[in-house]
Amino acid sequence: QVHFVESGGGLVRPGGSLRLSCVASGSIFSSYAMGWYRQAPGKQREWVGFITANGGRPVYADSMKGRFAISRDSAKNTLYLQMDSLKPEDTAVYFCNIYPSYSSPYDWGQGTQVTVSS
Repeated sequence: QVHFVESGGGLVRPGGSLRLSCVASGSIFSSYAMGWYRQAPGKQREWVGFITANGGRPVYADSMKGRFAISRDSAKNTLYLQMDSLKPEDTAVYFCNIYPSYSSPYDWGQGTQVTVSS
């Protein structure tokens, strides 16, 4: 069963912006804090940030603060990641899952590739 479907990735120049989306199963979306994660080539998956189930103030990893913004639309069961001032080191496959992911019983989705390059 597919629980998360990520989309919105692509190729963007340094300094550019992208908005990622993640559609989650309704029962999951309404019950959990939701997080964004990313995995760069040759590296372990890392946490980007999360937002609580009731849409409280998001929390971000230090390297994303001020550049990334997470939001959620409960009516659409959709999680968003607005990424601005993108850097080459942001290149990765981006995933969503519940937060924290180590407690998640749900398989990862296919992710969406973000490539930042001139």
